[in-house]
Amino acid sequence: MAFTRATGKHRAPSRLSRRSANMAGAAALATTGVIGTLASPALAANTSTPTVEDTGLTQVVTAETLADQIADQAATQKQEAARAKAAAEAKHKAEARAKAAREAKERAARDAERKRLNSFVAPVSGSYISTGYKAGGAIWSSGSHTGIDFHAASGTTVHAVGSGTVVEAGWAGAYGNNVVIKMKDGSYTQYGHLSSISVSVGQSVTPGERIGLSGATGNTTGPHLHFEARTSPEYGSDINPVAYLRAHGVNV
Repeated sequence: MAFTRATGKHRAPSRLSRRSANMAGAAALATTGVIGTLASPALAANTSTPTVEDTGLTQVVTAETLADQIADQAATQKQEAARAKAAAEAKHKAEARAKAAREAKERAARDAERKRLNSFVAPVSGSYISTGYKAGGAIWSSGSHTGIDFHAASGTTVHAVGSGTVVEAGWAGAYGNNVVIKMKDGSYTQYGHLSSISVSVGQSVTPGERIGLSGATGNTTGPHLHFEARTSPEYGSDINPVAYLRAHGVNV
């Protein structure tokens, strides 16, 4: 009895056709991310030995793994870039704060120095006026005192009362050793009867700077500092030295 091969819709698919269908299904699952444990048993149940047709799934899985690795690497690089940017911004802000603090400190120092240079001090620290302005007596050639005398033992430090330039430093007859300073405001101050002089003509001086030591040189009855305020460097242009000092903030 002869047998004929079944054909038509009742014919079972061939082994190659089944493998191809399985691979197509696996590839479809791979594209939607559903690959893992479902694909491998299905393939193992329908294939005996790997063939060249089976490599499609491996390629899909490998591509997806590589994509994940690239995504992870990109995310890591993005995080590192964000951290580097934050660190750079923090450093920039810290440098800006340090610069601002430094500039503020320098500005304060300049302001303090400007204030100091524009300030006035007493010519002798901790002293008092022993002879007032315009006091009368035969001891003065003009008939009256053209300045004020500060009590000071011989060798006491004498200060420039403010900022200015020395226009005279040396012997001046009845004034003995004396210093005359042209002040920044155009007025003049004189310091007489010094035992020694510490400055020279043309030298710039600042408030409180030592210009000499008190003494009893010239026409005097004892050691003290003779101080004058003038409108010019010449004798006879004197103004009230007490009012002058007080106008510049010095309490005498």
